Amino acid sequence: MPKSRRRVLVPLVAVLLAALAGCGTPAPEKERPLVLATFTVIADIARNVAGEHLDVESITKVGAEIHGYEPTPGDLRRAAGADLIIDNGLGLEAWFEQFLQDVDAPRVTVSDGVEPIDIAADAYAGRPNPHAWMSPLNVEIYVDNLVAAFSELDPQHAADYAANGEAYAGELRTVHDELVADLHTLPADARALVTCEGAFSYLTRDTGLTEIYIWPVNAEQQATPQQIAGVIDAVEADDIPAVFCESTVSDRPMQQVVEATGAAYGGVLYVDSLSEADGPVPTYLDLLRYNARTITAALTGSDG
Repeated sequence: MPKSRRRVLVPLVAVLLAALAGCGTPAPEKERPLVLATFTVIADIARNVAGEHLDVESITKVGAEIHGYEPTPGDLRRAAGADLIIDNGLGLEAWFEQFLQDVDAPRVTVSDGVEPIDIAADAYAGRPNPHAWMSPLNVEIYVDNLVAAFSELDPQHAADYAANGEAYAGELRTVHDELVADLHTLPADARALVTCEGAFSYLTRDTGLTEIYIWPVNAEQQATPQQIAGVIDAVEADDIPAVFCESTVSDRPMQQVVEATGAAYGGVLYVDSLSEADGPVPTYLDLLRYNARTITAALTGSDG
């Protein structure tokens, strides 16, 4: 081969090899902003709004009791790298303000704008009931707050956050209608929801049930003899057929009510935590539907 042709071919080969090498090594993907939610329920709601554009994680693990949670050093390390932190507010996360003292990430409280229901009894009387997410109508407000916060954090995907929020709000309205329809089937003499914690005020308001509970808000000291006696009296007076307890607390106090009254133990309800992915309530919408089925089945004596 003439030298002149070799001089041309050598640079061409070098260019082709470089191009092939570049095809085999794609540019690294840009990391998505990290959003930390205080607990699993809020994290799931947030993921439905975030879609593919944000990494949403929960500070607390599945099954954790959120009210008196004690953050770990690992939680603080994760928070130090967060782009946004979201909490429920309404006094739910008693540990959260101190947690934020060492964290520079911006914060959004998803319950802002919700009309609270005040706790009516015990030492918490007059304070807002923090479990506003137990009404899917309230969670539409959560979604609006998340759309606004995510759009500010990541403006280039604001249209996607708005679309995701609108789609999820439609699902929330559907589930609300299902809850009302399911629980409306309860007979007049079985329209009382008896639980360990007073976490169902918003749900009972939406569905026309009467709420009875042993203690108003999960705390270190729970279930005094007077509280248990009061629930026993209420169950006996109204001949309530079944009682329940939440997944994140011990059901021992409610089992005392069962033993004293003969009411059935209707099962576990989920409020402050989702289940594992293969459990009964891997998502917030599953949580609402599961609770409605469990309540209706126990209070009507059916198999669900």
